[in-house]
Amino acid sequence: MPSLKKFGKKESELSLFQIDAGKGWRGGQRQSLLLCQLLRKQNYPCFLIAQPNSPLALRAQEEGVPVITLRMRGEVDLWAATRLAVILKRKKCQLIHYHDAHAVMLGAVAARLAKIPLRVLTRRVDFPLHDNFLSRWKYQKNIDVFIAVSTGVRDVLVKGGIGKEKIQVVPDGIDFTPYENNKEKNALRRELNFTPEDYVVGIVAHLADHKGHKYLIEAMSLLKDKLPKVRLIIVGEGPLKLNLTQQVKNFNLEDAVFFLGFREDIPRILAALDLFVLSSHMEGLGSSLLEAMATRLPVVATRVGGIPDVVIHGKTGILVPARNPAALAEAIMSMYADRQRAAQMGQKGYEVVHQKFSAEAMASQVIEVYKRLYREKKMEMGN
Repeated sequence: MPSLKKFGKKESELSLFQIDAGKGWRGGQRQSLLLCQLLRKQNYPCFLIAQPNSPLALRAQEEGVPVITLRMRGEVDLWAATRLAVILKRKKCQLIHYHDAHAVMLGAVAARLAKIPLRVLTRRVDFPLHDNFLSRWKYQKNIDVFIAVSTGVRDVLVKGGIGKEKIQVVPDGIDFTPYENNKEKNALRRELNFTPEDYVVGIVAHLADHKGHKYLIEAMSLLKDKLPKVRLIIVGEGPLKLNLTQQVKNFNLEDAVFFLGFREDIPRILAALDLFVLSSHMEGLGSSLLEAMATRLPVVATRVGGIPDVVIHGKTGILVPARNPAALAEAIMSMYADRQRAAQMGQKGYEVVHQKFSAEAMASQVIEVYKRLYREKKMEMGN
């Protein structure tokens, strides 16, 4: 059992390490960076472990967050795990916080080698845990506290054999500043040669199967004749890009569906939309929903995972069954037909995210998790 003798007298003196093995820039990486920034604002010694030259590492360096880059080639990377253990010992790490599944395995090995007493994992996806020895070793033997970003993720963890007492629900949070007073509503419309009459629907999501883009494209095919002024903007990259592009061609939707790829200007894009849609059939929480609602956009989303934690059906948006193009099309038509009701939903959503999903609220709850774990470990060790 790792010793707690070298702990500071206060929880705020803990040496914290955040580890994120992501190579891209998605919702999880945004949350990792945001947490590091807010921890440092509260004077917690905090270091970020990230992939070399990754968007996360580069952005963290720009923001003045202490970054240690480490090439992590997969879960079973003993060289990276050994190197990480040396870094943790040198920096006298006392709490390690994993932010993605790929970081857990090598992080768990490193934490054991370095005898790190406090280990936390944020789980952002509602994928089931694998039922095998390796998965049980990673999650049941090497994590002290699980932070689930939604009740849906919590329920999946419980089904996977994790005790409820080890799980704390802490929703993601966002910095509202980029979404306030955005005056570039028409910029993207001009870029794409849209007319004022065009009704612009958007989705911001990794182009992966669980995001359900193919069902949204099929919904657009159902709307083609009924609502010829509806346009769909798809923002993101991913392995299904070619498949989705071909689907659009098969439905003859080239003049209605637009792929924008990876974009840095998400606030500017959201400002150009009339409606935001998230068509996932698996979703931990949906941080893009928070950003859309912070822009006062009404939303249509699927009733899966953590989405109902964010979208209140009939008040901040419309929830529909997953994998159901007809239901998606009907919800979009409803928003198109009643713009006043849609605007009211957008305003209510804006109020909800400000009340429940601020970055400050997220960081405060994470810090409380750290403090409680610290106190429990101290008592367990008789310190």
